[in-house]
Amino acid sequence: MSDRGHIELDRQVGSIIIGERHRRDPGDLTPLMDSLKRVGLLQPVTITPDGYLICGYRRLEAAKRLGWRTLRVWVRSGISDELTRLLAERDENTTHKPLAPVEAAKLYDELRVLVDEDADRRKKATQFGAESRNPTAQPGPAESAGPKTGPLGDARRRAAEMVTGKASYARLEQILEMERIAANKTLSPELRKVAETELEAIRNGGAVDPGYQRVKAAHRVAELMKPADEDTDIDKLTDEALKRAKEDRARRIKENRAKREAAAANTKRSTRSFVLKWTELDGWSKKYDVEQIAREIKADDWALFLRVIDETKAFAEAISLARE
Repeated sequence: MSDRGHIELDRQVGSIIIGERHRRDPGDLTPLMDSLKRVGLLQPVTITPDGYLICGYRRLEAAKRLGWRTLRVWVRSGISDELTRLLAERDENTTHKPLAPVEAAKLYDELRVLVDEDADRRKKATQFGAESRNPTAQPGPAESAGPKTGPLGDARRRAAEMVTGKASYARLEQILEMERIAANKTLSPELRKVAETELEAIRNGGAVDPGYQRVKAAHRVAELMKPADEDTDIDKLTDEALKRAKEDRARRIKENRAKREAAAANTKRSTRSFVLKWTELDGWSKKYDVEQIAREIKADDWALFLRVIDETKAFAEAISLARE
């Protein structure tokens, strides 16, 4: 049965290729296995035409532990040959060659769509309860779907984890944004050139975030420029915008630090902190040599010591009066 680019059929459990990117702890599968034994599987797992697992790792692992020989799967047609190649390269146990950032972003973009579609299918299946589109398919409740996928951010996180092993997707999204700008023919040639240049730098081993920040600055400059300003040097304006952005960021960091320091200075510490401080200082003078200190201490440091002594005496007198 086809649905939005996939077919549903039975597949030998042992023929589904898991790959290195899925070799992690599936967690406690007991509730899922109990559900599968009781009422079967509701949502099939999703695989590529070549048998690589895309979604449904926990369901597959539970079926294996139950000794199932076959499993209902969604075979996602329309997956590019490049995606299959990258999956094979990513999962090849003998190479362990990491994907280049631009390659990883491309794979992430395709996987994100698949994860989102799989989540949507599982959500619809859950809404319709135990009804199955195929009478011969194994029915099952919502819990057989494994972890639920939430909003788009969760799909991004899962796709990034499949590609890089980490949940962070920010760098991959930055590369995709630069590629969209470079390919958008409605934007100015100068802006697209900046995006292409930064993408090429990333392909050659450059860092992603600095290039992304430069492209975004150029984008802001391009939006502010009027059609009559076509002769304006966008590179120069971009550099100036980046400089202003960095200065503004440094200023805000400095202001926030000053605010935190001021707040800390106005915050009174507890009596326990006071006791611990003087417990730590108890017997401190025995740890130093008087003649050495007198010989080596600088005038400013000696003045600081005397000022702290005076402040301590005044504080002690104030506490004595308050205690009386």
